[in-house]
Amino acid sequence: MSTQLHLPSVPVAPRLTQDETQRLAARLKALADPTRLRMLDLLAQQAQPLCVCDITDQFTQNQPTISHHLKLLREARLIACEKRGIWAFYWATNEGRQSLAALIMLAG
Repeated sequence: MSTQLHLPSVPVAPRLTQDETQRLAARLKALADPTRLRMLDLLAQQAQPLCVCDITDQFTQNQPTISHHLKLLREARLIACEKRGIWAFYWATNEGRQSLAALIMLAG
């Protein structure tokens, strides 16, 4: 007696739309870098937004590199920022906090 696998004759459509796929891929790419992942973790732990100078002090990279990482996290909608005078202040968005929590659960 042989067991045959019955495949549907019509392919199942992807659950994600093209836009959702692009946004998710951008988030995953942003989170795949150890520095950006640590930055998101740092910002997610804060009760108040952090000045870019305080973020820079936590990492060994120079300020332009830190700014680049922050830009990629912003573009992925994982963090947000606000200019106050000459300084930018950053915080984790709800999407950023949820993404970080999901990754921690997966890794745990």
